[in-house]
Amino acid sequence: MELTRIYHFSAGHRLENPALGREENGRLYGACAREHGHNYYLEVTMAGRPDPTTGMLVDVARLDDVVGRALIERVDHRALEGVPELAGVITTGESLARAFWRILAGTLAPGALQQVAVVETAKNRFEYRGEDL
Repeated sequence: MELTRIYHFSAGHRLENPALGREENGRLYGACAREHGHNYYLEVTMAGRPDPTTGMLVDVARLDDVVGRALIERVDHRALEGVPELAGVITTGESLARAFWRILAGTLAPGALQQVAVVETAKNRFEYRGEDL
């Protein structure tokens, strides 16, 4: 069984590879090489068997607390490039999904995290399932 919980945060960022110059970053990332922001949605999917006593797959209040402290409080209303947990990450949706997985996997029950999805815009959704890339 799976449960998906959805969280919201707003953050600014710009797409930039520090190994490249301003002109090359502008060519590669277009308008996204300039500072801008998004109202992101983060979807956290947990998998497992419901507890026979409670009937719940996870304690949603506990999940909210863990995700809030480990991630949302650190990125909400921030410039993503300044978040210590994202040091060295080019803040594309793909890279954010992998980085958020890494952060959350270390704070949740082993094996329970099934997927992390970052919804950047109505047209852009990035899903990561812990694959080695």
